[in-house]
Amino acid sequence: MYPANIAMPAQPSPSRLEAFSDGVIAVIITIMVLELKVPREAGMAGFVTTLPALAVYAQSFAFTGIYWVNHHHLVARLRRVDHLILWTNLIFLFCLSLLPFFTNYLVEKRMDSFSVALYAVSLLTTGVGFTLLQKAIGRHLCRYKTKDDAYERRLQMAEQRKAYLSLTMYLAATPLAFWRPWVALADVALVTVIWIIPTYGLRPEQAQEPLETE
Repeated sequence: MYPANIAMPAQPSPSRLEAFSDGVIAVIITIMVLELKVPREAGMAGFVTTLPALAVYAQSFAFTGIYWVNHHHLVARLRRVDHLILWTNLIFLFCLSLLPFFTNYLVEKRMDSFSVALYAVSLLTTGVGFTLLQKAIGRHLCRYKTKDDAYERRLQMAEQRKAYLSLTMYLAATPLAFWRPWVALADVALVTVIWIIPTYGLRPEQAQEPLETE
């Protein structure tokens, strides 16, 4: 408790949370592209050897970019943030920050079964982190009523369905990697389709977002 003559510290604004997250995600993407190596062999033959690495980079870039889009969509629904949101956001960013390492590991080990399994586990961990952030924001929005509670409930249910489906697919990719690594990579790539449109699962007339009321 704070004495009556001392003002309580102001809660961080969603804009600060989003700006910090944007900066971290930008660094993550930068680190990934810096891991791409120029082949020693010149000409088309050398370039062809880089195609697997470019494909993995493109996939990891797509994951990171889609998380950025959906993160923006989540934070845009807030007018204030609480400590639970701050900590779950940090957990999510920490998990996402490991993606460049596992992407490079996947390329260095030539996409063998173990490296693909680790890559799937890293995506699963990041998915869990993002789901925790979704839960924290949903809890916050339920506490501070929105202008359209019915919309918010529908949106959260659609997000939960996509989150649980994504986590299931990531989890399934781990054992699949020891059977057919390329099947596992195709499995996790399908998750990007689920999250391309943040409001997918709602009818078009329900697409306008409510804002948290004061």
